[in-house]
Amino acid sequence: MSSRIPWRVRAGTATLAVLAGIGAFAAPGSATAASPPGAGRQTVTYHGYRIEVPADWQVVDLAERPRACLRFDRPAVYLGEPAEQSDCPAHLVGRTAGIVVEPLTARSAGQATAATARTPRGKATAPTAVSSNGTLQIAVEDAGVLVTAAHTPATESLVRGVLASAELTPGARRTELPRAVQRPDATPLTAAGPQPGSYLGKGFDTCAAPSQAAMNAWQAGSPYSAVGVYISGSFRGCAQPNLTASWVTGQTGNGWRLIPIDVGRQAPCTGFSLKMSTDPATAKSQGVAAAAAALTAAANLGIPAGSAVYSDIEGYASTASCKAAVLSYLSGWTERLHSGGYLSGFYSSASSGIKDAASEYGNSAYTRVDHIFYAWWNGAADTDTGSYVPSTYWAGHQRVHQYAGEVTESYGGYSINIDRDHLDVGTGTQPAPDCTGTNLDFTAYPTVRSGSTGDQVKAAQCLLEAAGYDPGTPDGTFGAATTTATQNFQSGTGLTADGVIGPKTWTALLSRGTTPTVQSGSTGEAVTRLQRALTAALGRTVAIDGAFGPGTDQAVRDYQSSRALTADGIVGSGTWGALRSGR
Repeated sequence: MSSRIPWRVRAGTATLAVLAGIGAFAAPGSATAASPPGAGRQTVTYHGYRIEVPADWQVVDLAERPRACLRFDRPAVYLGEPAEQSDCPAHLVGRTAGIVVEPLTARSAGQATAATARTPRGKATAPTAVSSNGTLQIAVEDAGVLVTAAHTPATESLVRGVLASAELTPGARRTELPRAVQRPDATPLTAAGPQPGSYLGKGFDTCAAPSQAAMNAWQAGSPYSAVGVYISGSFRGCAQPNLTASWVTGQTGNGWRLIPIDVGRQAPCTGFSLKMSTDPATAKSQGVAAAAAALTAAANLGIPAGSAVYSDIEGYASTASCKAAVLSYLSGWTERLHSGGYLSGFYSSASSGIKDAASEYGNSAYTRVDHIFYAWWNGAADTDTGSYVPSTYWAGHQRVHQYAGEVTESYGGYSINIDRDHLDVGTGTQPAPDCTGTNLDFTAYPTVRSGSTGDQVKAAQCLLEAAGYDPGTPDGTFGAATTTATQNFQSGTGLTADGVIGPKTWTALLSRGTTPTVQSGSTGEAVTRLQRALTAALGRTVAIDGAFGPGTDQAVRDYQSSRALTADGIVGSGTWGALRSGR
């Protein structure tokens, strides 16, 4: 839910007066704002860096208001070094425009990425700055400041105009970006494994990643061990001055689990200013683009492959066309994340987005997300979905429940406005089932059921376990636990839950994993999975060698033709979707 709070301007120790003239001088470290009469602009100076912004933009001196929330849902300029953003509402979605000008220090330099522009000597502008995730970032070394400018597609030209007005004042003092940030061969920092990984318990999410001190205090005193962080998306409402690769490494090294969240385009049937297209094909391509940006952000932060990234699509009043747009967007989102080796997650209201996704759970026209993260503020710390989602859907440790919203809690002297979450997450749909030591390659996949024994049963047990269903000890004996696991998998896949592993269930099990487009000439693990699944689906032997040759090409065309798919020999989302649903 978006929060809209009227802005209040407070007088403070730094000069924030509106002066008659544009040449206000600022000593290093101080902040001024001045407005020329009738020009509709005001001049803001900090640390020897001066820009002109619209007169109605708010100017916040962080020396005066160190706990101010750096929020981008209303136009503002923030000057100084951010501290604890305790004024941030937990769930802030939306963006207009905003600029943060902070000292260039070892801490702030940790935010720099390959997309961060650097101004040349004697200059305060960088005309070639590239926008990434709706953000322009410039290191103005001659003034010793890092400038982070947030925008939407509609406000990008305005924000670029503000940055183009930048000048150095006589008070500017040079500070170079630390060498460790500039060195391309520096050892990368990385999280302690995929995030959130396997975890059962409480967590919280908040608009801005808390400081290290706050995280330490909450680790010692709170009931939480997981934290949701907004890593990407051009519609994030808060700045993220603390969120760096060092922060990620530090928290996960201390035992915290991260819930990486992306806030991008919203449903077309909402009033948000950044929306996905009502055309399903375009919406899907927008989901692909969002996932690509999220992959870049995850890599910059050291969040590794195997992690889940959750697309935040706020609640909406569903219609048929709106639902199709959202699910198409999520299909593109999921497929692009899978191609990068990540899992896909979806955050929304249980009564709208999540309910819509559940209603098409078995529809191969859409690529299903791996995890659901649903807002249902019923106060129950569990992963029950009530009537919104059948209990057999996303049942393999693939759920996060946001059960309370926008509550303020304090531990160790640090107060944070949070949403409360309960997680039951595991590996979800892994990029590739890990069945090391178990043979999965057979010339045929015969029907197996209660009482069956042998290597094919052991393979099925391994695949069920990789899918998040407990078949008991993978010992090659089809017992009661394997029957139950099979029934649960079948229910979750939309198949008849008879506990018997026949051609359809084999096909769905064997095709699990990433869904990159493969075709003649392709090689690798995805091709191996494809060949196994085709062997099961067609009931004939397809050579399982990981190489997409003529035999595989013909098998793909035969499968596509028999399932009323376009018989082009190219295995894209449609063919993968059919295989994964057991067709």
